[in-house]
Amino acid sequence: MTGGKLPDGGVLYDGDEDEDEDFAGEASAAPLAQAIDWSEATRNESGLKGADLIAEFVKHLPNAPGVYRMLNEAGDVMYVGKARSLKKRVSNYAQGRVHSNRLSRMVRETTHMEFVTTRTEVEALLLEANLIKRLRPRYNVLLRDDKSFPYILITGDGDAPAIFKHRGARARKGDYFGPFASASAVGRTINSLQRAFLLRTCTDSVYETRTRPCLLYQIKRCSGPCTGEISKPDYAELVSEARDFLSGKSQNVKNAIATAMNEAAEDLDFERAAVYRDRLAALSHVQSHQGINPAGVEEADVFAIHHDGGLSCIQVFFFRTGQNWGNRAYFPKADPQLTGAEVLSAFLAQFYDDKPCPRQILLSETVEEQDLLSLALSEKAGNKVQVLVPQRGEKKDLVDHVLANAREAHGRKHAETASQSRLLEGLAATFGLERVPRRIEIYDNSHIMGTNAVGGMVVAGPEGFVKNQYRKFNIKSQEITPGDDFGMMREVMTRRFSRLIKEEGIPDRAAPTTEDSADAAFPAWPDVILIDGGQGQMTAVRAILEELGITNAVTAIGVAKGADREAGRERFFAPGKPDFSLPPRDPVLYFIQRLRDEAHRFAIGSHRARRKKEMVKNPLDEIGGIGPTRKRALLQHFGTAKAVSRAGVNDLMAVDGISEAVARLVYNHFHENGAE
Repeated sequence: MTGGKLPDGGVLYDGDEDEDEDFAGEASAAPLAQAIDWSEATRNESGLKGADLIAEFVKHLPNAPGVYRMLNEAGDVMYVGKARSLKKRVSNYAQGRVHSNRLSRMVRETTHMEFVTTRTEVEALLLEANLIKRLRPRYNVLLRDDKSFPYILITGDGDAPAIFKHRGARARKGDYFGPFASASAVGRTINSLQRAFLLRTCTDSVYETRTRPCLLYQIKRCSGPCTGEISKPDYAELVSEARDFLSGKSQNVKNAIATAMNEAAEDLDFERAAVYRDRLAALSHVQSHQGINPAGVEEADVFAIHHDGGLSCIQVFFFRTGQNWGNRAYFPKADPQLTGAEVLSAFLAQFYDDKPCPRQILLSETVEEQDLLSLALSEKAGNKVQVLVPQRGEKKDLVDHVLANAREAHGRKHAETASQSRLLEGLAATFGLERVPRRIEIYDNSHIMGTNAVGGMVVAGPEGFVKNQYRKFNIKSQEITPGDDFGMMREVMTRRFSRLIKEEGIPDRAAPTTEDSADAAFPAWPDVILIDGGQGQMTAVRAILEELGITNAVTAIGVAKGADREAGRERFFAPGKPDFSLPPRDPVLYFIQRLRDEAHRFAIGSHRARRKKEMVKNPLDEIGGIGPTRKRALLQHFGTAKAVSRAGVNDLMAVDGISEAVARLVYNHFHENGAE
């Protein structure tokens, strides 16, 4: 390892023997050539911050492509960027060349920077996208909804291929078709393909153990290869037709089936002709649900962005094998001062970080470094990927259609967000809050006579319910009397806020904030907590808040059901004022009812899941050293867990895989004296 000193003891590293630990494992995104970092002691002792700190780094940066990270005092990554020349790009921050107040604030908050140089700018682009998705820095454009897309899989590792919905890594041998915009779209398509091609959808274990045809064969949605109702060559022909249809040869397949139907009718075999007729109808049903299918677009993703009022909507349509497999709208988190082209450019690199690329990507706007993006995606895909902005013809019409969908989705989202903001403002006015809440937590309990008790917490904010923040609490205390709702709520509140204090500290609500709500990250601490209960519940909750010393950090509001538990007559219990009701048609009342109902739904669902788990719980699960294999062997030998509990040591030893030591372990579990 060779290198030179940085100011205050930092070291410039050449070579890759001692890579920065934070970048370990990222070589798949971009091979690392160098890593530059301050030592931990330097970060704490230098005293430099903001532009001054960045200027010191600039002196030692190379004119080479790479990726940089900007960190705040808490060590959180605020921004990840890539550059053709690290020295030139980072010097812009040191000289104050930023185009928004938001980035100016980011520079002021910077207390540390980390760098990685790459061999090419393409590698820098891929690594940047990988880091943004993994670290989710506050000042980057963030792809919020990043669920993997579902595919249709026709297996290729058996004598009777099956058709399945697939999501995730393509580890299984077979043909994958998609992506589809949603799981429901895949489900509808598979249902129609079952009627059209009669392929099996059962698991391999079920297929191998069938002795007679299942119900799907009876209702003409499977050809019954499991029991020989169809010969292997005939079933292989059905599989081949299904592959051809999903590969874009749909018209050839339909023509062949239509010909077979006519031949059967001419032979007066009307029953066989009716089967072909039903298959044709199923294929027509699939195509009718695929919307527009432009003849000139064989394989492409079409992106269009509508950027207005600080909100960006990116609509994407998926075309594979000449067929439209659906669309999805995205609302990336981005600086309102960025242009639509800048948001779209940042979005695309993240979008394809873990997804296969089509051969063409059609855009509504020209993005910066479009050629670089095309080169990077081509390198990732292993084939040429074109990134185009059509100017005329069928492709331009297609992009315009996608853009119209983006405008409509943007309008709907904007209306929902504006409505949510008005409701939050109304909530603040109704309960006399000092500021409009950005995080509301709603709590409810669910149990049956105290059994399988679960506490549920749902979270709402300026953009509606935030489902990745939901939490459930399995009630654990043995001291709570079954059915004691006050005791359950006391445990939930204690566990929730004790952990929050430990992880985040107690916020100072009196301190002024310089961040506007649009810029600020979603807070960890709630401004308001809503409790489904009356005065008794509120007394228990406020006692916990006082005990933890956070009475001034959060506002607790109780929502009690009205007379005869009638919706619209709820009573509200807020600190510093007598209980009251709202007018029956007050929008704030409807809003609170919606919050409470969501908490109720979540708590009941969590309770049912826990109860179901308890119902299928097996006594053998409680015995240490009894894994799934031994458990299966015991149950297959004795039939039930109750029969196992009654067996002697010698009987237990007769089971394959059960030694004398294990047999005594099982026997002793069910017999207190341990003697046979």
